[in-house]
Amino acid sequence: MLNEIQKANLRFKLIGLFKIRLIGFVGAKLLTYNDDLTVIRIPLNRRTRNHLGSMYFGALATGADVTGAWIAFDYLAKTNAKVSIVFKDIHAEFLKRADGDVHFTCTDGPKVLAAFNETIADGERKNVELEVIATVPAKYQEEPVAKFKMTLSMRHKAS
Repeated sequence: MLNEIQKANLRFKLIGLFKIRLIGFVGAKLLTYNDDLTVIRIPLNRRTRNHLGSMYFGALATGADVTGAWIAFDYLAKTNAKVSIVFKDIHAEFLKRADGDVHFTCTDGPKVLAAFNETIADGERKNVELEVIATVPAKYQEEPVAKFKMTLSMRHKAS
């Protein structure tokens, strides 16, 4: 029998295999997931490492994207609601070289769930600003290597 994180990782892998292939390509994995917090790891390997030995910007952006949107995607699957989810903008601040496995953390789950339920209720587009912090725990513990601020836009699609 699978526990909740194993079930979530299975859904995560299926999305990476069939819908958002970059998730699968970079080897992203859910470490922690609940309604408040999402933590995703992307390993530093031949697929994600640039010529300087740190993580490619594209892999970092993929990690931030999926970490910020995962709670909405998961809630969408659980509710079967017809809600379109897309990022409207992104701001990134790179503080250190991401030269190890990167953990992406987002604690904005309650804001996402509230906006998701509001768009279902009134049909209006909802924008939520999310913050995703990237760390390399093996080298820098909890010190951020990058910070991302993104606006997640959601809208209920009328049937």
